[in-house]
Amino acid sequence: MTSETPHDATGFRTVLVANRGEIACRVIGTLRRLGVRSVAVFSDADAGARHVREADVAIRLGPAPAAQSYLDVDAVVAAAVATGADAVHPGYGFLSENPALARACERAGIAFVGPGVDALEAMADKLAAKSIVGARGVPVVPGAGEAGMSDDDLVAVAGAVGFPLLVKPSAGGGGKGMVVVRAADDLPGALASARRVAASSFGDDTLLLERLVEAPRHIEVQVLADTHGTVVHLGERECSLQRRHQKVVEEAPSPLLTPAQRARMGEAACEVARSVGYVGAGTVEFLVPAGSPDEFFFIEMNTRLQVEHPVTEMVTGLDLVELQLRVASGAPLGIAQDDVVLRGHAVEGRLYAESPERGFLPATGSVLVYDDDGVPSGPDAAPLRLDSGISAGAVVGGHYDPMLAKAVAWGETREHAVDRLDGLLARTVVLGVETNTAFLRSLLTDPDVRAGRLDTGLIDRLVASGAGDARAVAWVDLVAAALFVASSGGAEPGVVDRLAADSRDKPGFGGAGGAGDDDPWRVRDGWRLNAPAAARRVVLVDAAGDAHEVRVSGVARDAVVHLPARDDDGWESPGAPPHPVRASLVRDPGADGAWWLTVDGVRERVRLALDAPSAAGVPATVWLWRDGRTVALAAPDREQRAARARDDRRRARGDTPGATDPEVRAAMPGTVVTAVADGDPVAAGAVLVTVEAMKMEHPLLAPHDGVADVRVRPGDLVRRDQVVAVVHPHDSGAADPAAPVPQPDTQGAS
Repeated sequence: MTSETPHDATGFRTVLVANRGEIACRVIGTLRRLGVRSVAVFSDADAGARHVREADVAIRLGPAPAAQSYLDVDAVVAAAVATGADAVHPGYGFLSENPALARACERAGIAFVGPGVDALEAMADKLAAKSIVGARGVPVVPGAGEAGMSDDDLVAVAGAVGFPLLVKPSAGGGGKGMVVVRAADDLPGALASARRVAASSFGDDTLLLERLVEAPRHIEVQVLADTHGTVVHLGERECSLQRRHQKVVEEAPSPLLTPAQRARMGEAACEVARSVGYVGAGTVEFLVPAGSPDEFFFIEMNTRLQVEHPVTEMVTGLDLVELQLRVASGAPLGIAQDDVVLRGHAVEGRLYAESPERGFLPATGSVLVYDDDGVPSGPDAAPLRLDSGISAGAVVGGHYDPMLAKAVAWGETREHAVDRLDGLLARTVVLGVETNTAFLRSLLTDPDVRAGRLDTGLIDRLVASGAGDARAVAWVDLVAAALFVASSGGAEPGVVDRLAADSRDKPGFGGAGGAGDDDPWRVRDGWRLNAPAAARRVVLVDAAGDAHEVRVSGVARDAVVHLPARDDDGWESPGAPPHPVRASLVRDPGADGAWWLTVDGVRERVRLALDAPSAAGVPATVWLWRDGRTVALAAPDREQRAARARDDRRRARGDTPGATDPEVRAAMPGTVVTAVADGDPVAAGAVLVTVEAMKMEHPLLAPHDGVADVRVRPGDLVRRDQVVAVVHPHDSGAADPAAPVPQPDTQGAS
């Protein structure tokens, strides 16, 4: 459809979506259904991203850093003008709650799909917002803070707020920059960190303090309002399953509320919207104390579409993006409160690029295999829905939020919806980047989650207890990975590159069922002249750092695999003789990275991919999806195994009891935001370097007392496992600093 053809439902011909990832794809989907021309924007890091490909038109904003692209108001409005857009949809995050974008759109004669500037400003100042809604009889959480207050000013008023307290960016949302402070001594450091995150995420470092309500439920209400005086709510969402104040699993309706409580909270939310003349879609968030479920306290209003809006769409049957567009065009909302009927139950799980086994640190990499099992996206999808912003080949970097997709399921009952969501997560395949899928599935099986006994501290308690640790590797996983590696001759120098190329370019390869089987000189079966065939040795290292030696005889399509003997629990018995199993691995040409694995006569479909080394000394990684689980196994070559053995011996020979490794390494790729001075004396546990990745700060600590040899400076980009500092013990004498590690190029990261 051309930009000269208006759509009757919205009055808009062209809408620019000022966002990226899954929310940009989500909005573009509704625009396509309505016949409205869509414009995507992108940074250099996102030039080939999925949302760019799905839009009718795409235009560059700037370099990869968000401050120079997605947070640049002038660039966004200029892009809208250049592409003939008559409306801008901000999505969520980035500029979605920034009054500057709404003003700039107004000056340019472009509709802003969101509330007016006055409402944005009123609710952006979270302390002023509490005063406004409190005057309308809505209960609020005590707090302090206003624009212009310095860290010293906030420290001075903290006592009146009381500890424990919460530091929050005034302009923020999504949990970014929020820090729990339990003692006054910890407040200055928390304020400094929160300001940095607020400035980089929202372009505004204003902070506020809020009394911490321990272990509450987090329940929010979706509201809609038009310019004709209509204000309705679409029921509530339970968002209590959180980690680091970031929602992980959401559902609608809440299993806690009775119809009477729902009506009372819904009316309070509508009153909040009326208090600022709100227009558009918004969410009013409340805390419900664990010990007093009949009470609720207003904490903030998010003046935008929420990440978790799909669960509301699934239980109401409404398209919230379409309603946003209708209201922004000046049309009546078209529904009254009595028209809103909640049917069934919906649950959403957020799929993040992160490593639960490493404390949920953000993960990066290239998506080697992606399969959504054919599940559709958008508000018409039911009973399963998968809103995703990735595809095979996507690069997940450290510049933006780590959320990759949202898996949503609907059922007549809550139990049915939870079961369906678990099944959807099991069938969703992402290889090449660590995700929290296994953790989500474990969370959905927890008895408290199943029973609806939720609070915002539940996930932290489960993690502290060790629940959800999915690092264990099954012996069948080792069989599949060993066949995959051995079929290309093993992960020796030069062979890994060939394996990666073969697995991408050929329907079958080597001994795994490809054309190479016709050439006896290419079949990797261990054949030797006048001697028995040699078994190939494959060493696989799991996420816990444990090495597993597997030997493969024959070709992948007909092999005997020798594993350490299995005990009664189905796992390895140290020192026991290898246990042979008959196995085969044959390529399934029907899907990317798909293989048929047969072990002792049992056949199953698996997905496999190989991530070739990104730098010298880094082993290849075999990615495997099997039976709803994903594992990553390093496949070091002989030199890498020898280097690891030397490192283990060196650490075992520590000069003093309890000696620690003096090298401090980055746990993830990111940007250095603070670093101590080179040569400074430091104490064990002191912060040496702070790395920001995906809008979160991660401190790197001194392993022991000593002198800091710092290898990075603020502003430097670091890669995962890069040495950022070395702490020389006081009595050892500082060694000559090694040459700085070259910094990676930012182009192409995302």
